[in-house]
Amino acid sequence: MAKSLKKKSWVDAVNLGWVHEQRSSVVLAIAIVSLTGVIGHKLYNQPKLKIGTVAPQTIKAPRSASIEDKKRTEIERKAARKSLTPVLMVDVRTTAQIGQNLEKMLDQGNEIRISAGSFPFYDTSVLSLSSQHYLRSCSDAEWQMMLVALENTGQKRLGLFLEKPSTRRLRKQENSQNLPNTETQTSLVFPPPTVSLGQESQVQGVSLDPGQPKESIYSPKTQNPEVSTNTQFVQALAELATFRMTTANQNLPRLINQITQAREAYAQASVQILHVDTITTQTIYHETVLLELSDYEWTQTQKGIRQGAERILAQGIPAGLPQSVLQNAVTLQVQAFVPKSAESLATKVLLAVLEPNLKKDEEQTREHAQKAASVVAPVMVEVKQGAVIVKKGKEITEWDFEVLEHYQLISRENNWLALLKLGGLVTGGVCIFVLVETRSKCPLRQRDRLLVLLLTLSTPGVLAMGVSYTTWGAVGLLLGSFYGRELSMTVIGLLLFILPMSMEISTIGLVAGAAGGILGSYIAHRLRSREELALLGGAIAITQGGVYLLMKVLIGAAFGSSWYLILQEAGLFTLSGLAWSVVALGLSPYLEKLFDLVTPIRLAELANPNRPLLKRLATETPGTFQHTLFVATLAEAAAKHLGCNVELVRAGTLYHDIGKMHDPLGFIENQMGGPNKHETEIKDPWKSAEIIKKHVSEGLVMARRHLLPTAIQAFIPEHQGTMLIAYFHHQAEQMAQADPNIVVNEADFRYDGPIPQSRETAIVMLADACEAALRSLKDVNTEQALTVLNNILRARWQDNQLIDSGLTREEMSQIAEIFVEVWQQFHHKRIAYPKMKSGKG
Repeated sequence: MAKSLKKKSWVDAVNLGWVHEQRSSVVLAIAIVSLTGVIGHKLYNQPKLKIGTVAPQTIKAPRSASIEDKKRTEIERKAARKSLTPVLMVDVRTTAQIGQNLEKMLDQGNEIRISAGSFPFYDTSVLSLSSQHYLRSCSDAEWQMMLVALENTGQKRLGLFLEKPSTRRLRKQENSQNLPNTETQTSLVFPPPTVSLGQESQVQGVSLDPGQPKESIYSPKTQNPEVSTNTQFVQALAELATFRMTTANQNLPRLINQITQAREAYAQASVQILHVDTITTQTIYHETVLLELSDYEWTQTQKGIRQGAERILAQGIPAGLPQSVLQNAVTLQVQAFVPKSAESLATKVLLAVLEPNLKKDEEQTREHAQKAASVVAPVMVEVKQGAVIVKKGKEITEWDFEVLEHYQLISRENNWLALLKLGGLVTGGVCIFVLVETRSKCPLRQRDRLLVLLLTLSTPGVLAMGVSYTTWGAVGLLLGSFYGRELSMTVIGLLLFILPMSMEISTIGLVAGAAGGILGSYIAHRLRSREELALLGGAIAITQGGVYLLMKVLIGAAFGSSWYLILQEAGLFTLSGLAWSVVALGLSPYLEKLFDLVTPIRLAELANPNRPLLKRLATETPGTFQHTLFVATLAEAAAKHLGCNVELVRAGTLYHDIGKMHDPLGFIENQMGGPNKHETEIKDPWKSAEIIKKHVSEGLVMARRHLLPTAIQAFIPEHQGTMLIAYFHHQAEQMAQADPNIVVNEADFRYDGPIPQSRETAIVMLADACEAALRSLKDVNTEQALTVLNNILRARWQDNQLIDSGLTREEMSQIAEIFVEVWQQFHHKRIAYPKMKSGKG
């Protein structure tokens, strides 16, 4: 940063010279006192009598009063909050999962029924539903007996099957008395079929095949041979025999074939039930009437199951609900929406898939708890006048402290010891900052130190107001942009260490905020536009929220019941980082002007050729503007090579000759080959020198009028230093030789200065001096050009123009080489094209 111009201070004007000389120490003292005061604000006016201390004397109530017992009040309010029934809400995710499970189970039922085929599979006016179910689900032995009986049964024997059950039982009793065994009786009714050993065992209900279960796999409803034989068998045989008698002979084989197909499909579905994925679903469909329902009944059953589940889930199932209560609710829904024959199936399906789908609504529960606590009246205790609050030598309890506080009997004092310790800690931090400042490349002015102090105070100041989302991001972004990463990160690090010593602040919140500040400090100085700073503000916000959430995850707090509160807090840290970054971006231009700062962004804005002064310079003094552009190119190249502030050099060079606009034709580069007014009009070297010198003073006036930063203004006088205006000084000496009465004072032909006070202004001085020489060089090689420039630079060095700049003699040689390289780029050789002969007409 270029040093400021030396100007008379108002401090000198009020005769406070000593304060002005010691202003650095005064600023440091102000920093220590203010930081200690803000960070240790709770150390002031602390109560002398505290809970747990011993009373120095017996203290009595000066008057009667009704005092709130805050502890008992809080206990009652806490009890009110705990006794409140939690507010429940439907868990959408769990409800959706239950619906998916239900649909999966019903889909498996549909697949099984599709395998079994349509039911009823024949006209119910010919075969009743019960007969159709029996015919497709009975054992192979019974089916074979059915076919044999149907074949051998005539009209006369058919009448036996059509008798009433009571008549048939009486006939059975008579036969049992007359016949030796039941086998003989059965043979009268059914001629004994020719069956295999496996079929015979199936008739008796016993399986001799080791690969087949003992019980029939078709249906648990048909495993009682007596019931099958006496009821369902007889009914189905009668209906088939009647069908044979009432239709043509060829129709019965078709029906038998259709029954056979239905039996095969039923057997396949029965096996499919045993291979269902889940045991629960397998058990439900194996033990219920899934395959006995007609297609219409199954459709209605599915619809009823869905409606019942929807109603129950809409009302909600809380955790811990007794199974009997849930079963009663399911029964009521099933009875209302499901066919009678499918109630058992629907009940089992619903009980299998339904589970608690209510969860605690934390926000509503908290609001209700707060309302319940707010209506609890404070517990008031009557204290009579003269009553002893605490006796001498007794320990002060929490209640005693509340009563003393009410009567204002607690003496208060400043905790000087703690303040002294904090002050020592702050002093150490300030000393570390000063040490880093002295080693940095960016020396600070007093106004800069004041700005650093104000920005630093903002962080503990916001915390002191009870806001935990403090200005870390803004401080890092602004300090990093104004003064670089070293000073900015030093401030953030010192605050990170000192704040927890005296202020109540969450460790996680402290680290999250500091992380955003460190990010801003590290990156801000490299950015070159407001848009990039805005993006950095977004990165700071994400960093603060992300670090907060990450630390909560690391300590395991994010996996508890209050995870949503942690997400909310992380979101607030993110928003606070974004908000403070926006504040910083808004304040940045005002702080730059108020504290006379030159940031890379502001320098880039000042170097815009559309700025008013630069547009005037290009319009009113085109020659000077072209000269300025070439000087800027030379100076930038040298500044980049030497590690100087390139942005400052570029902007300063563009404004270093703006004073020439006061008299454009007084400078030869603007005369465009016209007459030189110094030779044709003025003809006075003293006046001409005054015009030349005036471009410095007028340039400063213009710069101040347009509020250019002091660092930019420094280029206007320092690029000329106290150099001699040699051309007109030589004219004056010639005139003095011709006229002895003329006295030549060299000071009249020297610029007022000051000489360059920084490497940046010194580079511009050298580039300005070499620009005209480089333009005039033609048909010379690199060595010759380098010799010319070294002579010019040596003259500036011998004239003591660079003693305060910080440039070394070795760097002077490097600068000359850089200038020659740039000159070669602008004046490279071109191909000599042959002259074209004009055509003859």
